[in-house]
Amino acid sequence: MAVEVLIPKLGLTMEFGLIEEWLVAPGTAVKPGDLLLRLATDKVNVEVEAEAAGLFHPAVEAGAELPPGALIGWLLEDGESLPGAAAAPASPPATSASATSAPGSTAQPPSTASRNGRLFVSPNARRVARERGIDVAQLAGTGPGDRIITADVLDAVAAGPAPGGPPRVVSPLVRRDAATSGVDLGTVAGTGPGGKVLRSDIQAAAAAQAATAQPAAAVQAATAQKAAPQVIPLTGMRGVIASRMHASLQEMAQLTLGTEATMDAALALRAQLKDQWHHAGMSVPTITDLVVKAAALALREHPRLNASVHDGAIYVLPEINVGLAVALEDGLLVPVLRGADQLPLSAMAAESRRLAQAARDSRLALAELEDGTFTVSTLGSQGIDFFTPVITPGQVAILGVGRVRDSVRWEDTTPVRTQVLTLSITFDHRAVDGAPAADYLRSVVSRLAHPLTLLA
Repeated sequence: MAVEVLIPKLGLTMEFGLIEEWLVAPGTAVKPGDLLLRLATDKVNVEVEAEAAGLFHPAVEAGAELPPGALIGWLLEDGESLPGAAAAPASPPATSASATSAPGSTAQPPSTASRNGRLFVSPNARRVARERGIDVAQLAGTGPGDRIITADVLDAVAAGPAPGGPPRVVSPLVRRDAATSGVDLGTVAGTGPGGKVLRSDIQAAAAAQAATAQPAAAVQAATAQKAAPQVIPLTGMRGVIASRMHASLQEMAQLTLGTEATMDAALALRAQLKDQWHHAGMSVPTITDLVVKAAALALREHPRLNASVHDGAIYVLPEINVGLAVALEDGLLVPVLRGADQLPLSAMAAESRRLAQAARDSRLALAELEDGTFTVSTLGSQGIDFFTPVITPGQVAILGVGRVRDSVRWEDTTPVRTQVLTLSITFDHRAVDGAPAADYLRSVVSRLAHPLTLLA
């Protein structure tokens, strides 16, 4: 029986996926776990595995940009025919490189988000458009069902108005291509629906630019009086991080609170566990592991920080899945500790170490980046005491962790040496107020001051 191959949903905020490359030829026999394609998303570039066995037949071409759940291929049994609707590979949608409109066309089609006279726009996208003076009727939606989402509005704002026309509509991947090619989006005329700039438009502009590059370069070299600056395009992981962090700050009402946690008892417990667990072959927790465990247990008491805001409502999530930000050479990834409040401390230490190493080695599986509900980010190893982390899109809070440092507390009139670290909670004020966020921080601090609760 034919098995559908679909664009996977990678996290709460994924809005599109671009098929960068098919890794198997049509008609190739595959088994579960074999790599089928390389997929670029608004979060990360990943390789997608087959979930069943069969003869693979693509339903779209490489370069197609589609929403999660879209049909992209089939796995067939020997002698089985393609389903009728999939007899030939479908053409990529208008956002792919192969989709173009007539070169001489100047007509602006109506927004693809308009059906039967109704315009489908997310509430937040409508609000952002109103604040920035953007006419949503001129935009082409890239959300599910061609719905206009906040990213479409922000792209139109960033691209600026087309000469004598409506705002430009630019997908994140088209923006990445433009940055890589050194093409100024403000000079590109979009040929897609609603004036949308396509990847083919960028390619054409880059080719035209290259044709005049040599004479211009010669003139510049002859007249240059000082060294040119290094140009680092916002592409790949760096571009994804830039886009997501900008969207996070644009879409949320973020506020940060900070406090100090006394770590004397936690450090003493860790030293004790290091002696006992090391000889028993168990993973010894790091300071970060202790903080993550305390943060996860505190979320049980303060579930509003383990939530997501979308479609005009707050969704309190049933599982506590803590993402742990891992710094890489040119960005970061956030693998997820699933059921972090349920994991024994030794198991959490082993899993966090495994995930961090897999992130650095580019060996993370798709499932290990999905479904995070809260994030912990630490800069203690870089000597940072305090910072204001930015919330991961799709969540409502993130905990920042500084370094352990010497301090002093007073017992009556006697100064006593102690060790502390600074914790900072950034939260979305739409979902959580300041007092509940402060209560959450106090819960984390209390558990670190009484670390035996982390072993329960």
